[in-house]
Amino acid sequence: MPELNLALAFFLLLNIAAGLLRIVRGPTSADRMLAAQLFGTTGVAVLLLLAEAQNLPALRDVALTFVLLAVLATVAFVRRFSDRSDGDDES
Repeated sequence: MPELNLALAFFLLLNIAAGLLRIVRGPTSADRMLAAQLFGTTGVAVLLLLAEAQNLPALRDVALTFVLLAVLATVAFVRRFSDRSDGDDES
């Protein structure tokens, strides 16, 4: 079973590499933010798989911390760009 978890973690790391292309080439800021969210959720999944495969419960705590940081980053992004779009409507 640990081999399967490690193989899945490797596959998810390949998905992160594909998301890196979207961040570099993304035409809009929203595309870049969605790719960053992909990093967050996939990174958490990788940490959870590694925690299970290697029997390291501390990695679960790190994954929970990453989830909280990802939520804060998303809220900050939405607030920043919603403020900008509100100003565009008034002009």
